[in-house]
Amino acid sequence: MASSNPLNVGIHAAEIYIPKKFVNQTELETFDGASAGKYTIGLGQLNMSVCDDREDINSICLTAVNNLLEKYEIDPATIGFLEVGTETIIDKSKSVKSVLMQLFAASGNHNIEGIDCKNACYGGTNALFAAVNWLESGYVEEGKEWAIVVAADIAVYKSGGARPTGGAGAIAILLGRNAPIVFDRGLRSTFMDHAWDFYKPDLHSEYPEVDGPLSNMCYIKAIDKCYEGYLDRVNKLENRKANMSVADYYLFHCPYSKLVQKSFGRLAFNDYLRNTATFEVPESIKEHPNLTRESTYVDKNVEKAFMDVVKAEQKAKVDPGLLASRNCGNMYCGSLYSGLCSLLSETPAETLAGKRVVLFSYGSGLSSSMFSFTVQTDDAAKAALNRISAALRVADRLAARTKIEPKVYDEIMALRQSVHNAKEYTPISSTKDMFPGTWYLVDIDGMFRRTYKRAFPNGEEQL
Repeated sequence: MASSNPLNVGIHAAEIYIPKKFVNQTELETFDGASAGKYTIGLGQLNMSVCDDREDINSICLTAVNNLLEKYEIDPATIGFLEVGTETIIDKSKSVKSVLMQLFAASGNHNIEGIDCKNACYGGTNALFAAVNWLESGYVEEGKEWAIVVAADIAVYKSGGARPTGGAGAIAILLGRNAPIVFDRGLRSTFMDHAWDFYKPDLHSEYPEVDGPLSNMCYIKAIDKCYEGYLDRVNKLENRKANMSVADYYLFHCPYSKLVQKSFGRLAFNDYLRNTATFEVPESIKEHPNLTRESTYVDKNVEKAFMDVVKAEQKAKVDPGLLASRNCGNMYCGSLYSGLCSLLSETPAETLAGKRVVLFSYGSGLSSSMFSFTVQTDDAAKAALNRISAALRVADRLAARTKIEPKVYDEIMALRQSVHNAKEYTPISSTKDMFPGTWYLVDIDGMFRRTYKRAFPNGEEQL
């Protein structure tokens, strides 16, 4: 087994915010004049979440954290750590975490450590690691033993091939000691490097600079490095030669689900390179015995061969974590953790009990890590899993959304672009069709200060 975790630090609760509006990827293909299946088969996507000018990074994080506190009846005074991972920047100085502190004012709790983390889609994972470190430290006070990690983004692209890989969402996770979902202590591997695959140098625009082929190559390279390091840690701590069977489920950062399918196949390719004598592979691979990781980053034949090898295993171990990503699109920092929410929402507690889940996090530029947790088997853990599943209801939330036409989506993107960095601005989009409890932007004054309200069927609440 992995090195024991005497405090059993891990996940106690989770909440996901999914915006009410979405656009269908098949309809978007037609509207964009793309070939049939380019977004749905080529990217593996079904729908994409949309935020209009009523929602920004502050509002979606307010919604996720507020709902987490309410649904699980968490006393705000008991939170000792709160950190946000996001790359959706609306202020170069003021953190999203500082905005979230308004949710704790009534409880008188201002003693909450943590701040924002930024590096593309990796910020949420860095925030998670910081929370775990805090919980394992000597700084946790009696009565303030909980940590919250928020991973959220609004992913938008300029018109073109990258636009259908956008999306939006926010995840808030409650962490603490003696958890039903315990992180495997010591089983973590990180790979970081310098790359210009995706970055946002223009502060006058929400849109990134993207080198798609390079980004995919960097992602696969990071998979190789992190997986190799993770297995080496398992071999050392658990005294065995590990391979893909080390885990029952795999969750990946998901810019689009087809890349996740390729990545799972890549794990099999790594297993093959680690043990070529016993790994059963197609004849096409046997004909090229000197394959290396570096020579196959963009090798479509190798990619397809190993995707085929693990196709059945992928359905069992990977697909349960893709429900939100396929239907919401890329949440950047929230993407990996939308997979966590999908798995916990739709998989019965009895099925998850005793299972190990491996997570791979990637952020362009680049930062990446692979780590894991194990679900506990006692009755209290199963009860906690049932409560989490009932609170998340990912499939139900997806079904309750409002579909908009691609033309409307295009107009929303044009509106967001025209008011980016605006001041003395009142959003024009309607607030009538929001999920109950959604925070939204009311106004940006002449000094760029933003105010928010919370939507309810019979009224609204203002901070």
